[in-house]
Amino acid sequence: MDSEEIDPGVETDAVLSDEERGERLSQLNSLIELMRPAVQADGGDLALLFADVATGVVEVQLQGACSSCAVSASTLQGGVDRILRDRLPWVTEVRGGVDESVDPFESESMGRGGYVPSF
Repeated sequence: MDSEEIDPGVETDAVLSDEERGERLSQLNSLIELMRPAVQADGGDLALLFADVATGVVEVQLQGACSSCAVSASTLQGGVDRILRDRLPWVTEVRGGVDESVDPFESESMGRGGYVPSF
């Protein structure tokens, strides 16, 4: 695709009104707040780092005990990504990671989840 071309499936800044932008951001924040208690119950947290409501790109970060959790990637893909795309049709991409600034031993001590890996 030429850098000058516009993908018809992606809305651009010029297409959305300020009201539409505000509504999308409000929907996104509400959905993040709805998911946070489930992550917090295991000693972690979910933070919205970036959202481009025109292109549908959203970036989130798992924090706290999630930094050392073996299933963080699954939480992002199977949980956060899936829920955002299912409930907000304008979301086209969910980027995510864990907060790597937390000491791994401190992160482990925050965990309260019941996950036990099967060997």
